[in-house]
Amino acid sequence: MKKIIVSILIIFSSLPVLSQVDFVNAFPNISFSGALFLTHAGDGTNRIFVVQQTNGLIRVFPNDSTTTNVQTFLNVSNLILTGSERGLLGLAFHPNYTSNRYFYIYYTRAGDGALTISRFTTQLGNPNKADSLSELVILTVLHPTYSNHNGGNLMFGNDGYLYTGMGDGGSGGDPNNNAQNVNVMLGKIHRIDVNNPSGGNNYGIPPGNPFAGGGGRPEIFAWGVRNPWRFSQDPVSHTIYLGDVGQDAWEEVDTVAVGKNYGWRCYEGNHPYNTSGCGPIGNYTFPIAEYQNVGVDISITGGYVYRGSRVPWLVGRYVYADYGSRKTWKLLLSGGIVSEILQIGTAPASVTSFGVDQNNELYVVTPGAIYKLLNTVIGINGNGNILPEGFALGQNYPNPFNPTTNIQYQVPNTSFVTLKVYNTAGMEIATLLNETKTAGNYSVEWNAVNDPSGVYFYRLTSGDISIEKKMVLIK
Repeated sequence: MKKIIVSILIIFSSLPVLSQVDFVNAFPNISFSGALFLTHAGDGTNRIFVVQQTNGLIRVFPNDSTTTNVQTFLNVSNLILTGSERGLLGLAFHPNYTSNRYFYIYYTRAGDGALTISRFTTQLGNPNKADSLSELVILTVLHPTYSNHNGGNLMFGNDGYLYTGMGDGGSGGDPNNNAQNVNVMLGKIHRIDVNNPSGGNNYGIPPGNPFAGGGGRPEIFAWGVRNPWRFSQDPVSHTIYLGDVGQDAWEEVDTVAVGKNYGWRCYEGNHPYNTSGCGPIGNYTFPIAEYQNVGVDISITGGYVYRGSRVPWLVGRYVYADYGSRKTWKLLLSGGIVSEILQIGTAPASVTSFGVDQNNELYVVTPGAIYKLLNTVIGINGNGNILPEGFALGQNYPNPFNPTTNIQYQVPNTSFVTLKVYNTAGMEIATLLNETKTAGNYSVEWNAVNDPSGVYFYRLTSGDISIEKKMVLIK
């Protein structure tokens, strides 16, 4: 037993401080139905716009955690086909929105499920209401056979062009080899110029597109993607990050550049999938990161490079998650090299998307609620922040322990309090407390009879304040 204690304590003392985030309901007085995207208009009004997939609504409200003032910005329920992965899927505001009032949506069309990008105009004098009769269809791509792999992301790049991601047409394994066929639109990232229509279309072709002069669809920016559900551009480095949803073995993060082939269906992540008819391996661009599709890790949800101020240690890191397991990671890309990939927490519900507000603060979108990220750094002495008087977390006793230990804590006023246990990978192991408490001193017991020996962290949270400590289980 002494040898075990010594080895455990060596690990305990040498472990690095683990950075974690708290997921706090950003708008607790608002409920959502099928929420899958969040953005802002870029007009300085600090409003939040949330896309709801299944009922075709875009909702708008002030970026205020206490607000109940929610309005329907646009209702396109009559235009969309829903079911499976279909519905209202994307939203992007024109860079000159303050003057032209243009915004763009991505949806699957009623009747046949065709992938549709349309422009609408906000009502003059009523910034919280779009003109529902102002639709101008920009682009339509048939998606006739399967209901999945529609893509759905819209983004204006730093170059002023509109980018969109379209899935490979659905089913599994890309049976029609759409992603590798540069003469079809499916399985691609596209870039179009909505400011300069040409060729009888409601858009033009940027001259830098790889097939602008022929040899493939001129709208294509990059190809060989399976289901580019969410991608974004870092406003500082201008790097485009994509979370491309895997088939059944690997989920991947790509950095997207013009003219690159990202390998699907020949490769899934870094691994051969179906190389029949494929070219040399040097023809393909491989992901900067991947993880296995196993257990509850089932589908990557791409995010954003964090450029806000609430969580300073996240700045410059790409944040993404898995829809199934809700694990949330940070990734640092520097000089073309990934120097860190760490889990920073587990979201409260399945992550359908991420979004940012006008201050570049990051939000996690789940079907029924929107969460903001708050700073928590797990360490033996807590997070080092100044805590309010009367808010305290005691060291568990006994420590080390086996199999039970007692944790004492104090709250200064009536508030909703959580106490959770995490392992060293940042995974939530147990919830010991999740309720409203009045001011006072309390204790709670953790029974770890079914958990392995090792170092654990326990975190007390009340509102926007958290404090954490370490404990050691020895069996």
